[in-house]
Amino acid sequence: MIVDLERFIASERPEWQRLETILNRLDASPNHRMSLEETQQFHMAYERASASLARIATFSAEPETRRYLEHLVARAYSEIHETREKRRRLFPLKWFFQTLPQTFRRHIREFQFAVLITIVGCALGVFLTAVDPGSREVTMPFGHDRMRPSERVHQEETSRNDRLAGNKTAFSASLMRNNIQVSINTLALGATYGIGTILMLFYNGVVLGAISWDYVHDGQARFLLGWLLPHGVIEIPAILVAGQAGFVVALALVGWNRPATLSARLRECSSDVMTLAFGFSIMLVWAGIIESFLSQYHEPVIPYEAKIAFGVVQLVLLSLYFSRSGR
Repeated sequence: MIVDLERFIASERPEWQRLETILNRLDASPNHRMSLEETQQFHMAYERASASLARIATFSAEPETRRYLEHLVARAYSEIHETREKRRRLFPLKWFFQTLPQTFRRHIREFQFAVLITIVGCALGVFLTAVDPGSREVTMPFGHDRMRPSERVHQEETSRNDRLAGNKTAFSASLMRNNIQVSINTLALGATYGIGTILMLFYNGVVLGAISWDYVHDGQARFLLGWLLPHGVIEIPAILVAGQAGFVVALALVGWNRPATLSARLRECSSDVMTLAFGFSIMLVWAGIIESFLSQYHEPVIPYEAKIAFGVVQLVLLSLYFSRSGR
């Protein structure tokens, strides 16, 4: 029996509002997977609201409050027993346009750290190549050290043969496999408390900086942009996302200011790590297609300006996607 109705409503309203907040959050992100603690809070708030509805149902003096509680309890019941399964039918689209960019932004500091490590590596690669041209043999893999940039550009632009004719799909698949393997290794090395991830990102930065400086210094900046931008604006961020995921794992292992056990911390971050892993894999599949079917073709086949413009458009769209999608 409720002795003081107004006092009862005043004391219980914060619990009702907490349940409403949880439901609104689930409506905004229907594919969000609640942690054990969040699920317990949701269940307790639902039981509290149901008990309040049962106690207030006999009072005719508060019809608005009763209707509010009936609606709130009905929403919570539906969330538990019915609507979540219906929403999962749109999971791929929801995941791509909400879960992935939201997860990326939630760990933006880890991404920024990955960018910083790569930039430091690029700076070292530029410095080594500028000061000691003989270091090209160490800093430039894939045969870039065997030929001067101007020689390769001349060879590419004057060749009349399509060296990828009939082999584009196989070449694209090879690129995808190699890049995804490198990215997964970058992620997995987060288990070394992030040291391995740092080394992978740093080395990639050294290679990128050395090759870029070599082409720019040899007067081939236009060729470099037309060659790298179409696929690089997707491939490089994908590797950075892999580094981001590796640092998420590393932070879970370190557990600064987090009293939970190691297994609990790893379980907590596992969903985000898998989301980022699927994300950078999709990006690398697209980058492999672009590199095989577009990046490898130069003037006079495809104007450099068109390739550069295509890369810039991709970069703008990718930036908008990660910064705005799912808000």
